[in-house]
Amino acid sequence: MTQGHDVDTLGVMALLRDALATSGMSQAGFARALGTSAPRFSTYLAGATQPSGRFCMRAQRLANSLSSAAAMGLMSAPVTTAAMREYLRAGDHEWTWRMLLQGRDHLRLMLEKQNAELIGSWEAAPGPSGATECDALLTALTKHEFETAGRAAPAWTQIAPLAEPWIPAHPFLSHKRVMAKTPDWLRELNIYIPERDLVTA
Repeated sequence: MTQGHDVDTLGVMALLRDALATSGMSQAGFARALGTSAPRFSTYLAGATQPSGRFCMRAQRLANSLSSAAAMGLMSAPVTTAAMREYLRAGDHEWTWRMLLQGRDHLRLMLEKQNAELIGSWEAAPGPSGATECDALLTALTKHEFETAGRAAPAWTQIAPLAEPWIPAHPFLSHKRVMAKTPDWLRELNIYIPERDLVTA
């Protein structure tokens, strides 16, 4: 025994620490990806609280998914928002948009190939990009891609609509035309962007 923990608790601690290392994420980031808080995840790692068996299985699975996606140069949900955050901080909205759509395209590729391990990298909840509207759009796109592929969307895509309508400035369409050309699955979140503007960046 070590530090008063029984053999099984030590095994769970080792499993979660291995999953954290495999994920390539920070402790706080991996906790978020798993849908828990950083303080609670810390208690799991320290053996102070016992996670469920389901949580442990999910931690291993998502860690392997995140690692596999990174090894193949494919963007996961957390990687996509991290890239968006970097360009938002630099004030580069064009590349923020490109990263958002590139992540969506990588998800679409994973779904088309029906690669369950890679798809798991999009079940991992992402961190905030720094722009609520962009986060809501990524959420809507992710949910739409999963549902179009006939799969249940990740839990993190279940969000409330934006409090105020978001209608990004358009180079040649009026607000009214933008709203008319917005698909219903975006309208549900109070986001108004013509579907043709969501093509590959």
